[in-house]
Amino acid sequence: MVRKLRNLPLTALRTFEVAARRLSFKDAADELCISATTVSNQIRQLEADWNCKLFIRQTRAVVLTDEGRSLSHVITRAFEDIRAEVETHMNPARKSVTLAVGPIFGSRWLVPRLARFRMAHPRIELVLHESPRITDATMMTSHLAVDWGTGDWSGLNSQKLLDITYSPVVRADLVDACGGLKQPSDLTQFPLIHQRDKSEWSAWFKLAGVPDFQPVAETIIRDSNLVLQAVLDGQGAALGVFPFVKNDVESTRLLKPFDIDLIPQRSFYLLSRPSSPRTREVSLVQNWILDEAARSLD
Repeated sequence: MVRKLRNLPLTALRTFEVAARRLSFKDAADELCISATTVSNQIRQLEADWNCKLFIRQTRAVVLTDEGRSLSHVITRAFEDIRAEVETHMNPARKSVTLAVGPIFGSRWLVPRLARFRMAHPRIELVLHESPRITDATMMTSHLAVDWGTGDWSGLNSQKLLDITYSPVVRADLVDACGGLKQPSDLTQFPLIHQRDKSEWSAWFKLAGVPDFQPVAETIIRDSNLVLQAVLDGQGAALGVFPFVKNDVESTRLLKPFDIDLIPQRSFYLLSRPSSPRTREVSLVQNWILDEAARSLD
């Protein structure tokens, strides 16, 4: 017999949301000002009532199960919507819109434009979240998001924002110290910094007519901002993401030694949930981002 829920255990669900976000019963207890035992007991009760495992308990940590991860996305989005609605009624002069962005898009494209946004929409409070890679609608917990992909997100609307190209960048003094760069194969004398994996550098060298390359050293960094910081610190050469590093090249902080641009199959898209209520404020933020993207292409 299927058991129907009469009342949602909101206190326990709030406890679960914090524990899932922090991946720690102790940290969740600290945030909620309750004991870790209370956190554990509430989650065990949820698991018993629903007959499913939400966490895998390890010695010093907890890990979400597939069921727990799915529930976490839904609960987080629900609490964010509740919080935004409450804030709207508490302060009707300002309304909140949540926007999730990745590190390099946020720091290199969005943040420099925030002053213009505040001037254009002083009554909208733009709340920025750090966004993990989104694969479908269940992973989107904000009103809007900007993500990297091919334009196909299950259950989401997507609008392309920018055309991206990759080209090597390196500090000019590092080039001078190594005797200059005359041809693409000379890049192998520098440590190569990879973003996530080696596929992009391999594709660029193939495009440049160097199918086999053996750099003196290699480093893989997952965070795109850290890749750029490593290049700015003179740690080696990386594939610069244009237009995000355009100012660094124009200001001569970085050198773009070759006009050989790799065009990736993916780009940045603005995502929205078609099922969510489209408030005037969300539409204004969406249109502002699209207008800024169009302006940046001029």
